[in-house]
Amino acid sequence: MARKRILITGAAGFLGSHLCDRFISEDFHVIAMDNLITGDLRNIEHLFKLENFEFYNHDVSTFVHVPGELDYILHFASPASPIDYLKIPIQTLKVGSLGTHNLLGLARAKNARMLIASTSEVYGDPNCNPQPEEYWGNVNPVGPRGVYDEAKRFQEAITMAYHTFHGLETRIVRIFNTYGPRMRLNDGRVLPAFIGQAIRGEDLTVFGDGSQTRSFCYVDDLIEGIYRLLFSDYPYPVNIGNPDEITILEFGEEIIKLTGTNQKLVTRPLPTDDPKQRRPDITKAREILGWEPKVSRAEGLKITYEYFKSLPKDVIEKIEHKDFANYNK
Repeated sequence: MARKRILITGAAGFLGSHLCDRFISEDFHVIAMDNLITGDLRNIEHLFKLENFEFYNHDVSTFVHVPGELDYILHFASPASPIDYLKIPIQTLKVGSLGTHNLLGLARAKNARMLIASTSEVYGDPNCNPQPEEYWGNVNPVGPRGVYDEAKRFQEAITMAYHTFHGLETRIVRIFNTYGPRMRLNDGRVLPAFIGQAIRGEDLTVFGDGSQTRSFCYVDDLIEGIYRLLFSDYPYPVNIGNPDEITILEFGEEIIKLTGTNQKLVTRPLPTDDPKQRRPDITKAREILGWEPKVSRAEGLKITYEYFKSLPKDVIEKIEHKDFANYNK
């Protein structure tokens, strides 16, 4: 039988590259697409030699064409860290809106099933904890984070419209904080920021008083949840994340202990609209997908720390990752 063909957008990013690995291992023909604004070809270069892998350098915010049959589409193209989407707000909005529209049209033309990467950010700064899928969120649409939050909320809305109006097979995953190898060390999120600061011998920066909470899911667990959701029959949003909640102060202490450094935790003002709590209710994932996280934070952090330590010195020392000037003309 011919291999099933799957298009993965954002394929050179952190999650996209792990999805490429997973579907290659499942003997799919993987068509990877990325415009490399925030992605890195080094994340997928080990796949280029394979005959069942191909790569397109393309921006999905413009017309998307893929020749031949297509069975599945995973839409993971988007900046995903505040340091990125605050610098490229228009591109962030476009990839969530125009990009999603283009790919839904492609899915309809190819009769393909499409899964979109939504986010816990659709819940905004939540006033319930943990957050179930039925919670509609507390989002500031005109705040600095609105470009990402509302792009993802629109993405969910148009995906459901294609499902209900056109009968398109769609799936929606709401991803909570995820970590693991291939994260950018300086992407602005708390876990790589803490580890990067520890490796460089800097104090660890805590925003606010550190009482805000996060819950961290190891990447292999997340990829398994996405895989199960794609092949389920459930078209509505499903939270995938680890409900093991921790305050940022406690997390900073864990990183200091893990890295064996003796840095201090220093505080800075809390950014605008930064959520105070982030913890998934994964009841649906357990009941519908038979999924729950398996990798403990201690185990996942150890693997991730070893990955970050193995990076070239210039990458570790480079605090500023990307210059987006060319994209903002």
